[in-house]
Amino acid sequence: MDLTYTEEEEAFRAGLREWLAKVLPGLPPKPDPGDWPARRAYDLGWQRMLYDAGYAGLHWPVDAGGRGATPTQHLIFLEETERAGAPYVGANFVGLLHAGPTIAAEGTPEQRARWLPPILRGEEVWCQGFSEPDAGSDLASLRTRAVRDGDDYVITGSKIWTSHAEVADWCELLVRTRPVSDEVPKHRGITWLALPMDAPGVTVRPLRTLAGSTEFAEVFLDEVRVPAANRVGAENDGWRVTMVTLSFERGTAFVGEVVACRRVLGELAREARANGRWDDPSLRRRLGRLNAEFRALWRLTQWNVSESERTGGVPGVGGSVFKLRYSHARQELYDTAAEVLGPDALDLSREWTLDRLSSLSYTIAAGTSQIQQNIVAERILGLPKNG
Repeated sequence: MDLTYTEEEEAFRAGLREWLAKVLPGLPPKPDPGDWPARRAYDLGWQRMLYDAGYAGLHWPVDAGGRGATPTQHLIFLEETERAGAPYVGANFVGLLHAGPTIAAEGTPEQRARWLPPILRGEEVWCQGFSEPDAGSDLASLRTRAVRDGDDYVITGSKIWTSHAEVADWCELLVRTRPVSDEVPKHRGITWLALPMDAPGVTVRPLRTLAGSTEFAEVFLDEVRVPAANRVGAENDGWRVTMVTLSFERGTAFVGEVVACRRVLGELAREARANGRWDDPSLRRRLGRLNAEFRALWRLTQWNVSESERTGGVPGVGGSVFKLRYSHARQELYDTAAEVLGPDALDLSREWTLDRLSSLSYTIAAGTSQIQQNIVAERILGLPKNG
């Protein structure tokens, strides 16, 4: 893609900077990290401000309620909001980055009209019900069962690692609607449903992470009734719809985090100069290599976003290349942060320490590194499948 900026794009950047400078000083203080209802209200309040200013769903298609911005404008938006210290999407990330784009690509006109506007306006939060206790990386082995009963599906099973389930209104839920058999591959019996989280029979139990946070949860489903009208895509075609969701999750959902990592890298260099660790040539080499790494990831991000636009808004397998390298680069970044901080790296009150603990999950979340390696090997390099 052309990496230079047009006059129109520079005008977009200038207008965004002006708006951010005006509104950010008036934001209320961030709530306590453990107060999820307050964090939900804070995140959705910011989303509403974006919506009122015309920046919500910037890169979504116009017919889905977005602005239909170019890939470059989308990247400018992410750069400028991160550099200005604007809030992240937070509790609304599944709706804005995963479920919403999937519904925009695969939903009926009625489904798009029902679910997309509340996501963009900051009125409803979504969570993701994919992983199960016995079906994480092998997602096609999921067991949560949905049986058709008239106009409803009756669902029984459980999900795990469901982000923000305790404050979510809806869940993008994968269920098994056809039993596994020797005649039919297991991935052909899966269906994608929109589950209302207040439905009778839904129980949420928060999980505490290594960092002490509770953004993940287990979700138990005991004969929960979901209207068949909430099915996105055809029955038993949920695996294909899921691949659309995962392409967004791996291809464009981490874009803003690359900008954040580049900012952290600059902060690390300043910290190292201040505390004397900059004199270590080995550390300087690590910081220099990481700078090159994240610059390359940013260029790959630009290519992926441009490719997404060229193919109708759905990211391609290049997202797996990005996810694979980004996950490990992020871990290396925060390992280096621990080296810069020294004994202070054990201080859990420091943001870098918490981010280091969080970085450990990135080679697992959104598809493990092993899964990404298989995708790259089979779909890009054309290598045969194992076995």
